[in-house]
Parts: sequence; structure tokens; C-alpha cells
Amino acid sequence: MAWQPPEKDCGACGAPTCQAFLERVRRGERELQDCIFCPSGPLSPRFEGEARYSGRDALGGEYDFILDPLPGEVSARKIVLPFRPDLVERWGIAAGDIVVGRPTGAGCPVQHVLSVLHANPVTGLLTCLVVGPEFSRDREFKEIEAYHIVGFEGIARPVRREPVLGMRQRFLPGFCMMNLTHTGVVNMILAQSSGLHVRVEDIRLL
Repeated sequence: MAWQPPEKDCGACGAPTCQAFLERVRRGERELQDCIFCPSGPLSPRFEGEARYSGRDALGGEYDFILDPLPGEVSARKIVLPFRPDLVERWGIAAGDIVVGRPTGAGCPVQHVLSVLHANPVTGLLTCLVVGPEFSRDREFKEIEAYHIVGFEGIARPVRREPVLGMRQRFLPGFCMMNLTHTGVVNMILAQSSGLHVRVEDIRLL
């Protein structure tokens, strides 16, 4: 097998670890494309070329940085809390599930289709990738209706300034359908070979 999963052990394929997934592939129970990180897998990008950013959003507002996906992922990670967090445990929402809902309260009118990377049955927090409506067609999904945006995590691409720990900054999630500036408090910065890995919380749209 030329391509290998990235050893994230995210469980989105249904196997507990990447090695367990590869064993299932060898036994013919799975295909490499079942891994969400596979270049030709279920979350492979369905667009051509790269997004272009002018440094201003749809309303002309400037932002400090663009938040790109972590290596091998299709969007910046989105951390959400359903208005009914008890449903995460009640419905057994887990890695690999698709959930659909709208970020009510943040000022975004767009319904999002999210692929779950991690689900916390205690807090109800879901760490997800934004995958878009095409991905949910002909698939089972869980309609959570409405959720709070708790945070984002990804690689910061500075435009006006680099992220500063503890500072509320303006940023644009890559491929944001509304092309509107978000603000949030930067509460993690890790220097990686791929760039500045940051987490931003207390999200508000301007």
C-alpha cells in the first residue's frame, strides 16, 4: 500500500487506531479511501485551484490572519456545542458521524455539514471538519438543529499581523461561505513545520 494514514488515530473510519484500520484493509474489510485523510477519500477536496483572499472580507473589513486547515485536513477544525449537548450521549454521536446544524448566536445564517473527529459525551463538545452539503447526500446524518461555536483550530496564515496569545483578534476561516471576519481570543500557539498551529475561542462574527 503506497499511501499510509497519518497516524492521527481519530477513529473517523470506525477503527480505533490507524494500525487497526490498515489491518482491516489487508483483510479486505475496508478500503484506503475509507480514511478521511486519504487523497481520494470521502473528504478529498472537490474544488480546483486555491482560494484567493484580498485581505478584506465581504463587508470590506480587514482581518489579522486566515485560518487554514491542519495538514491533511479539509478545513480548519471547528469546535461546537449543540444547544442540546445531552444529545451527543443520547444519540451516541461519535467520530465519523455527520452532524448538520446552524451556528445560532454567532450571527451566521448558513447551515453547516460537519464531520465529527471527536465527540465528548460528558461536555457534549464536538470537534469537527466542515465538509459541505454534497458530502451528506445519500448518507446518514444527525440533525442537531443549532449549536454554539466554541472555537476553531488550524494553521494561521498572517495577513496584517501574526496571532498573539491572549489577544482577541480578527481572522477569516479558510473557505468561509459568508467571507465574513470572525473574532476570537487566541489561547494556543504552537510553532510547527507547517506553520503556526493556533486555537481561537469565544467566537463572534462582525
